[in-house]
Parts: sequence; structure tokens; C-alpha cells
Amino acid sequence: MPASPAGKGIVAITLDLDDTLWPVRPTLIAAEARLAQWLTANAPATAAGFDARRRASLRERLLERHPDRAHDMSFLRREGLRLALAQAGEDPGLADAGFEVFLAARQAVEPYGDVEAVLSRWARRYRLVAVSNGNADIGRIPCGRHFSAAISAHEVGFAKPDPRMFAAACEAAGATPERCLHVGDDWHLDIAAARAAGLQAAWVRRPEFADRPVPEESRQDPAPVFDSLAGIDRWLHPTMETR
Repeated sequence: MPASPAGKGIVAITLDLDDTLWPVRPTLIAAEARLAQWLTANAPATAAGFDARRRASLRERLLERHPDRAHDMSFLRREGLRLALAQAGEDPGLADAGFEVFLAARQAVEPYGDVEAVLSRWARRYRLVAVSNGNADIGRIPCGRHFSAAISAHEVGFAKPDPRMFAAACEAAGATPERCLHVGDDWHLDIAAARAAGLQAAWVRRPEFADRPVPEESRQDPAPVFDSLAGIDRWLHPTMETR
């Protein structure tokens, strides 16, 4: 653990969501299963061929047609479902309802054990802003009550590592970049990008992801690395009781 924070004067913390506050894979698996159940009941022909390979193929087609929407996960999922329905000879209008079924299940995340306590403490001291490329809606998740704002790629029109994501987060926090700390799990999208945008950064590598490759750039230009939000909390407040 680093001996002390990279700098003082932090007034806001921006946070990535997926694999930072909760593991995203089990959530997506459950959401896909819920959508599959809905399709079986409402569009059985589509359900029969809507597997992972099919979804990937439809997404590639959409990206070819709409390269400017690559940042928008909600658009890609909803319109991919619309294409699948049409190709199966079923009502494409069902895509909106089906996507809402998926999206509702997408919010049923299970935060890591340290998240609630740490966010509660941080919210009393800092302005917290969610920054995500995905379509998790922090406003529909219980721990979202600790956040003052959220910046989502599909809403603002660009995605991390675009520096505009971080500029928007700083603006939402009412703070200059150097007074913001960004916390995330991805070196390129979170840590390198945030630092390039002028923010401080803390890299979370949860134990379950310890086998992920470590980019060579992170060795040459290291950032503080932690295995939990609780570790960052102790780093920020070394003299405070954080149990």
C-alpha cells in the first residue's frame, strides 16, 4: 500500500461501476437469462436463436451501420434485439419492452462487501460521481443514494477514455480535475485516462481479477493499486478509524 495519498485537497471522488463496485459478469448472465425467459414467452422464434454468438453478430452489424454509436451499450442491445425480432418474423416493436426487462435485471447488482460502508463514509466528506461506459443506472441501485451525480456514456455521447467523460464528471462534482480522485478497475479506461485528464487516480484490482494482465505502461508510470475500496479509504485517511 502506498504510504500516503498522491496529493491533498481532494473534494470529489469519481467512480467506475462495473467490476469496481460490483462484479458485472454474474449480473449480465442473470439479465440475459431473464430476457431469454421473456422472449420465450413473448417471441419464441426469436428466443430460439438469440444466443451469445447471434448477439455478437448483430452487434457487429450495428457497429458497421452506426459507428458513431459504439459508446452506447443501451442502443446496441435494444437495436440488436430489434433486428433479431425482425429476422425471426416477429414484431420488432417488442424490442423496447424486451430491453426494459433486460435493463431492470441489469440493475440487480450485488456490491462487494466493502462498498456500502466506504461509500457512506465518503459521501459525508466528498462529492461522489459515477462514471460508466455501461448501462448500469446508479439511481436504481441502493448504493446510488450516496452519489450526487452520474455520467453515463450513452447519455453524454462519448465514452472513457475520452477526456470529456472526466471533464463532465468534474463539472458535475463542481471541482477542478486536480481536486478529484478517480477510482476504477481498468488501467486504460480509468487510470491512464483519468490521469491524462488531470485527475488523481487509484487503481482497484479486486482479488478475483488478480490474474488479469498488467499493462506495461502501468509498470513504467505506476499509480496507487488496491484490492478494495476499504484499502483506498485507509490510504486517504491513515489516521482515521475505518472499521
